[in-house]
This record gives sequence, structure tokens and C-alpha cells, in this order.
Amino acid sequence: MNDKSLLAGLMIAISLLGGRAVAACTVSSFATFPVTMMGTRPLVLAKINGVEARFLADSGAFYGMISPASASEYQLPLHPAPFGFYVTGVGGEADVSLATVKTLTLADTPVPHVEFLVGGGEVGSGAVGALGQNVLGIGDADYDLANSEIRLMQARNCGGATLVYWTKTLPYSVVDMIWPNRPNAYSQLTPVAVSTAYVNGAKIRVIFDTGAATSVLSRSAAARAGVKTDSPGVIAAGVSSGIGRSTLRTWIGPFASFKVGDEEIRNTHLRFSDIDLDNADMLLGADFFLSHHVYVANSQHKIYFTYNGGPVFNLSAAPQVLPNPAASAPVAAAAEGEDQPKDAEGFSRRGEARAARQNFDGALLDLDQACILAPTEPRYFYQRGVIHLEKRQQLLAISDLNQALKLKPDQPPVLVLRAQLYLAEHDAAAAKADLDAADAAAPKEADVRLTMGSAYERLDLYPQAVMQFDLWTRAHPGDSRQPQALNGRCWTRAQWGQDLDKALGDCNGAIRGSDKTASYFDSRGLVRLRLGDLDRSIADYTVALGLQPKSAWSLYGRGVAETKKGMIAQGQADMAAALVLRPKIAEEAKARGIAP
Repeated sequence: MNDKSLLAGLMIAISLLGGRAVAACTVSSFATFPVTMMGTRPLVLAKINGVEARFLADSGAFYGMISPASASEYQLPLHPAPFGFYVTGVGGEADVSLATVKTLTLADTPVPHVEFLVGGGEVGSGAVGALGQNVLGIGDADYDLANSEIRLMQARNCGGATLVYWTKTLPYSVVDMIWPNRPNAYSQLTPVAVSTAYVNGAKIRVIFDTGAATSVLSRSAAARAGVKTDSPGVIAAGVSSGIGRSTLRTWIGPFASFKVGDEEIRNTHLRFSDIDLDNADMLLGADFFLSHHVYVANSQHKIYFTYNGGPVFNLSAAPQVLPNPAASAPVAAAAEGEDQPKDAEGFSRRGEARAARQNFDGALLDLDQACILAPTEPRYFYQRGVIHLEKRQQLLAISDLNQALKLKPDQPPVLVLRAQLYLAEHDAAAAKADLDAADAAAPKEADVRLTMGSAYERLDLYPQAVMQFDLWTRAHPGDSRQPQALNGRCWTRAQWGQDLDKALGDCNGAIRGSDKTASYFDSRGLVRLRLGDLDRSIADYTVALGLQPKSAWSLYGRGVAETKKGMIAQGQADMAAALVLRPKIAEEAKARGIAP
């Protein structure tokens, strides 16, 4: 399939509402993708050979991509990519194959023979893969995530005209696009939107990337701007992952200024990481797109944008918690620049967009309306339940999940989420019932099985947990969460006291595949304790405690190993410290056959 055939397949000849002529210039839409925000992930609904599927709208991907597990689930035959071909992204390189979807339905239009790359890990948020620039870049692209839409546009006779069609009053910025320095066979035809910005006055290149959940600067570019990991005010911000197998450490630090186009933010904070990007130093992610209306004018090699309001960068700030509105509350007033929804789906999409910007009260108002207008649609109750959880309203969340499952019982993600809430309430029987129902309903390749493995382990249902980890690891060989899954299976077998050689292999694999992680050494410490390898068990627990000093299990495990080795004083001191942190740990350990 080439870009011209996709353009012909999607052309629907609908003039854009609000489109206006500038002299002889006209701007119109030929395809509109309704967007549902899952967190800061913009998802669009499509069909793969007639079966519904959600895709991440990824403006930073040069080509569409599907995970291997999703290709298997949708029964897509694979064929080899060109010799030596691979893709790179956040998380490193990924080997790929190719798959052709006989009929991909987008914007209610069936398009025949659409090719996807197959490889890497799961996109997450329930998406089967990503739509890249071979779809999003076939015309101009209008990203209006705050209003839950992406529009593919055609600009006629516009030359150097300004294409900020959506406003007559808001100030706007315009930046030039930069053509890639090292195009390959695909990206030469479908380049991503790269432009110039400035951090603390230092010139950088940025990719406008809706596929990145949050904006992130490379560590080397941050250093050029004078900010390093040990600079004053810099804090560790966990790890991130992408298309490759690796996870990357991230930090958040203070910066004097960030400037793109005519927009400058002073005395801000930016996230930075060990990312290595071709042709760029920073990803301007979905957080930037939610706070801006962005028009990528491929026809002019320019990018236009206006500011919507609110924070530009999502730095995981805690939202303000306010009283929950009643279900009969009035419709939330539209902010400036927002279109008022006309139906339940519109309220749902705007609610998710508001939630992505941490406006949970506005999101609840919208989801209330969606549930009132369409009381038989389970998805709206699930979405509202998730927002209730963001506001720590567990009882309201469970009520919504109950209703979603009453309307449609066989929903694995909803069942697993409710099981986790039952686990938090120590209702083991209800949690097991939901997990068993999810196991029966989920495809064997389903990504949710990784979460199910951990949930079964928490219930001490070790055979079921191992089975879930087995299914997940086989279906997701290139996923950056493989170390997490291997550790989960290692810990499960260590707790169970079964297949300890396999457990040791899993723990070794988890440790090899990641940076030093306390829980991985803790798991291996228990395996070696079970095997009687006391010196190495103590060594592993010591590493784990160096990384996480207040781990009750690591302290107790090391204490048991020390006592067995005859180091009585040290062992008693460690076990006593563990009991302070977790008073019932001796009983829990004894129930698993772990005792001095």
C-alpha cells in the first residue's frame, strides 16, 4: 500500500467546520479521527479485518507498528522485513517483521492492504499498536487533543498563508520543519515533525511526538543546557520505556527557560533521560499536545500551534482533590476553545482529555453525562470508575466497575482492576473469582496477563500465577517489561518453594536485563536461601538492602540466612528490624516454610 492509495481511501470530502478561506487558500478535512485519551495516550478506534482495535496515534513514529502479541491475537501472518532492517526508539533497537492487514477501517472507511511493522513491546493502554506518519502524514495533520480529535487536512493554494484556521484572536507560533539527516527507506517518505527549540538558550531539535506520554529531554542536551543529574534541585523520576527492550532512568530538574517558536516558559522544570534519538534532542509529548492546538503543515514544512492553557509539561504533580459532583450535576461548562459535546461519546472523549490534564472534577462531570445519556454502555462506567480511583474514591469506583461488568461481564481489564481493589480490601474470594473470569475471557496473548500473574501471586495461588507469567513472557519476547515478568515468576516460585532452578534462571535473567533493582536481588536472595546457598543469599540481600534499606522481606531473609550460617547476632538484629517494619512477617514466612 502506498500513501496515495491511503489518501484516496480516506478522502471523504467533508469541509472542516470553521475552515475559512484566506484569499485563494482553503483548508478542509478529509478524515477525522475521534480520540480517546487513556491517561496521556491518544487512542483512535479502528478495525483490523472487521474486528475492533485501538491504536495509539503516534506522530513520532515514521510508520505504523503492531506488537507481536497483537499480530498473533489478530491472526496476521508475518513476513520478513528487508535484510538488516530494524527500528530504534526510546528503549533502544527492536527487530521487526512485516504484516499486512487485508482491510483496515479508519474514520469509518475501509482501506485495503495496509502494511505494519511488527516488533517491540506493547504500546499499553489497551492499544494493539501505533499509527505512524504513513497514515498521519499523508496530508496536513491537525492535532486537537484537548477537543479529542485528530484531523487529516488538505490545504489548497495556501502557499505561504498562515494556517491557524481555528482562531482569529489567540496568539500563535510557527516553526519550520527540519528534514531528517539520515532517512531510511520508510522515513524518507514519511518523516516525523522535527523542529528547533531552545533550553536555557541552548539550541536543540525537538520531535512533536503524540506517542510519548510525557515530554522528555535527552540527558546530553540537558547537560549542554547546564543541568546534570547531580545539579541542585534535580530529583530521580523513575524509569521510562519505549519500543526497545531497555528501560531508561529519568530525572526532573529546574531549567531557567524553554522556548519553542514565540512561546517561552521561564523558571520551569523538565524531565530528562538517557534517550538517544536520531536527529533530535527532545520529545514534545502528548502533554504538550494537550496544552496546545498543533497543526503540522506538511504542505508547507511548517508547524503552527496555539496555547490552550494549563501546565505544558506533565511532571506527575498531585492533583487537587475536591468533592465529587452528583450524577445529576449540570453539564461542565466548556473552556475557551473547547467544542461542547453533542452525545455520550463526545462527553466520554472530552472527559478522558480532561483527566489527562489532571482536571479530574471536569472529567467526572463529563463522564456523568456520558453515563446518563448512554446508561447501557459499559465503557463509560469503567472510565468513570478509573477517574474515581484517581480521586481515591474506592467505593464509587467499585460501584462503577460493578455496573460496567453487569452490562458486559467478559471484560478482562475491568475484571482485573476490580480484583485488585478486592485484594486491597482483603477479599480473597472475590478477587480470585474476578481473576478466574478474566483468565477465561482474555486471549492467551493478552497484555493484562502480566498484571494477573502478580495478582494471583498475592493470593498465594502460585500455579495460576506461574501460568500467567508463562503466557505473557512467550507472547511478549521483545517487551521492556520482560525483566519484571521474569522476576515475578522467580518470586512466585521462590515463595512456593518449587522449581527453584528455574526460579534462579528467571532471577538471573531479570538482573541481566535491567539496572540494579532491589526487588530482583531480593527474589534471588530467597531462591538461594531455599537452595541452601547461604553466602550468595546474604550477598543478594545485602545488595537489595543497599538499594532499598527498609525492605522487610530482605531484612528477614538475610536474618534467616545469617542465623542458618551461625551468625546469630547479625541474624537476630536483621529479623528484629524486619518485625518493626512488618509485624507479621515471621508468621508469613513460616507459613511458606521460611524460618531460621
